[in-house]
Amino acid sequence: MKNMYWIFLVLILACSEAEIVSTWKNPDIVIFDANKVLIVGMTPNEDSRIEFETEMLKKFTDHGVEAMRSIDLFDVDFTNSVRTESDLDDVERRLLDKDFDAILFTKILGSENRQTLSRKLSELDRNNARFKEDYLGHQNIYYEDEYYEQFTVYFVETSLFCICVDKERDLIWQGVLEVPDPIEAEKTIEEYTDLVVSAMEMEELIFRKKN
Repeated sequence: MKNMYWIFLVLILACSEAEIVSTWKNPDIVIFDANKVLIVGMTPNEDSRIEFETEMLKKFTDHGVEAMRSIDLFDVDFTNSVRTESDLDDVERRLLDKDFDAILFTKILGSENRQTLSRKLSELDRNNARFKEDYLGHQNIYYEDEYYEQFTVYFVETSLFCICVDKERDLIWQGVLEVPDPIEAEKTIEEYTDLVVSAMEMEELIFRKKN
């Protein structure tokens, strides 16, 4: 059944401009459910961040899962300056206090340069296995305007982190998708979020196929 679902997903992609490059799932996780998810879209363009997080929020709401956009949690000063490990520890404590148990974190990884991309993908090996490490390693996306200047084809990564009580903030799932247009494009955002939901449904992570 799972193989048939992948075939179905491939057929969807054939009609889509987005493409799944790679996915990884924590081998210790079979099924993962979350009661409350924080959606984080890392981009220096605030309008695009709002659009992406709002579209992703709709997907969670449609599946009966409570979620919240990072734009409704992080103040402007938080994303306009460099954050420390201590800052991210504080964020995680606040999320636990507010009953969050997962973070869905999306960022643009790389460019059309396939050699650079290949190296990035091979080096993924879950080095950023916790949300704060992933955030700290890529937070310059928020405030460096030249970050995307050389990019024409975009590789976008979405990571699902558990922030469950009495557990490490472990990486549960990670997917990398290629999109020919910037994630800012409305059509691209809708396609991307649809593919993320489909891939997570396939792995039985939060989303479940509707009967």
